[in-house]
Amino acid sequence: MDRIRIEQLKKQYGEQFALDIPSLDIAPGSLTGIVGNNGAGKTTLLRLFLDLIEATEGEVLIDDKAVAGSEHWKHRTGSFLDEGFLIDFLTPEEFFHFTGKVYGMDKKAVDEQLKGFDRFLGEEINGNNKYIRNLSTGNKQKVGIVAAMLVHPELLILDEPFNFLDPSSQIIIRKLLKADNEARGTTMLISSHNLNHLTEICSRVILLERGKVVKDLHPPQDDLAEVERYFSLQAE
Repeated sequence: MDRIRIEQLKKQYGEQFALDIPSLDIAPGSLTGIVGNNGAGKTTLLRLFLDLIEATEGEVLIDDKAVAGSEHWKHRTGSFLDEGFLIDFLTPEEFFHFTGKVYGMDKKAVDEQLKGFDRFLGEEINGNNKYIRNLSTGNKQKVGIVAAMLVHPELLILDEPFNFLDPSSQIIIRKLLKADNEARGTTMLISSHNLNHLTEICSRVILLERGKVVKDLHPPQDDLAEVERYFSLQAE
């Protein structure tokens, strides 16, 4: 997947702009974090990347082609934003095989890929034969993340993947994301409220506030304490 680019991207609801980004480039193979308070525009940005909502102005381009209304990027993209991405009347195993089939993978290939996620999924999901709707919120989150990753996408988009996970699972998924990025060069966009999670794995962290990019950091070179002070001032 070549360069991902934003040009004059705006999303407006009534009189309020939820997002206003004049330009932004995402380099191929980069692991980019998006951080911000509630209402900063993180989810809006990711939904525009996935053509789930219509921009008021501007566009997101992948390989110099607009994502809006096109198909060229979809089979190279894996994503999980919320439970709406799941089919909750399936078991996790059925959902993984369904997802793999959509991406042209047979059952054997899916089963082979799932082996790498055994520890992350744990006994509560593996072989338990529960419907997704009967899983805890954290386990639903795990199923969505794994379904997005197992198809080996060129672009992976995750919204708040560390939410609802216990500390051990947070550490495991950080390692899985970092390893996949380094081994396969997967381009990743990951949003989070938690700056520490992002700086642990990301080569770039974009700080959004009220729909605008206010900081563009490249850790560990940039001073992350400056961002912590920024959020501290917002809390005063």
